[in-house]
Amino acid sequence: MYVQRDLERALAEALQGRKVVILYGSRQTGKTTLVEHLLDAESIRKDGVAVLSGDVLAERSLLAYETMTPEKARSIMGEAKTLFVDEAQKISDIGLVLKIIHDRLKDIRIVATGSSSFELSEEVGEPLTGRLEQYVLPTLSFAELARLTSAVSERNMLETRLLYGTYPDVATAPSDTARRRVLKNLCSAYLFKDVLKWKNLQNSDKLGKLAKALSLQVGNEVSYKEVGDLIGMDNETVESYVERLEKAFVVFRLPAYSRNARNELKKARKIYFCDTGIRNALIGNYLPLDAREDTGHLFENYLIAERIKRNQLAERDVQSFFWRTKGNGANEIDYLEESSDQGLAAYEFKWNPVKAAKAKCPKIFADSYPEAKWRCVSRDNYVEFISGAL
Repeated sequence: MYVQRDLERALAEALQGRKVVILYGSRQTGKTTLVEHLLDAESIRKDGVAVLSGDVLAERSLLAYETMTPEKARSIMGEAKTLFVDEAQKISDIGLVLKIIHDRLKDIRIVATGSSSFELSEEVGEPLTGRLEQYVLPTLSFAELARLTSAVSERNMLETRLLYGTYPDVATAPSDTARRRVLKNLCSAYLFKDVLKWKNLQNSDKLGKLAKALSLQVGNEVSYKEVGDLIGMDNETVESYVERLEKAFVVFRLPAYSRNARNELKKARKIYFCDTGIRNALIGNYLPLDAREDTGHLFENYLIAERIKRNQLAERDVQSFFWRTKGNGANEIDYLEESSDQGLAAYEFKWNPVKAAKAKCPKIFADSYPEAKWRCVSRDNYVEFISGAL
């Protein structure tokens, strides 16, 4: 089942230009499916498409930098006008290879996909300076899923999305049992593959423990030292692993906001999962929301991930934060956005609409940032928030 993606228009326009198009994203988010859909357009298909994959040893060898020449590149392409390289991060010196093809074969369009931004971005960044357009394909958004059925149907799926997330194969699975099966496979076979290849790590035990520890701290400030003490890692190693989990699109960090008040946190961070289903799979908890103690944090993770996803897809220049004061009786706001067009906006998340109706902006925040807009988001108005209407 093909799901129309929000990124289609931007990618289609990029493919009409002369720059190399790179599409990043977690494994199994549909990168290959999306590119194949776009390359199936009559205007591209009629001129021929050459497809190579980093998963295939012979095709990796074909694109070896040591033997790449303009003549070899032309023989690979034949009469085709488009080159599609899938899983490009597995091909050594792929940036230099694509530079040769781009610079010497002026009539060729090039698109490549990669599931590991810390591998592929380093490979293509410098060689393709000025020749590159880069995009990230996240898991399915609310808008994409609503197009598949309807906005009302997708709104009614909120609990399912919080528990199982929005990876394409998960979101379109026919049952919760099937969703759990897909998530188990994702976590065991795909999720940490790119991170473990970094420095040829052989033992995934500590990486798995780190991911589980982060899963249990969603919604709370994360101390690298405390996490390291818990799982037997020094805090520098924890930080480096978190950075790589972020570049592999497993987690993302939210820094603390500070501008005025002296008692604001300045260097703290929270860590959320790009997909709530992965988070729940790591701790093996698919209990219904009314039987959980972490429903509020799960709701918070989902909302922030969806909002950031929407901002990225809309190419909004926005910085995201949380806000908290120090000490006992600290005040906190779950999520802040700062942008040049809309200024500072603050959001508090409450799963319970009754509690949301009674919530008020912390006085110290209102006094420190009188220009900021404050809103409370509950399950009654969450769609307006993740769609950008709030």
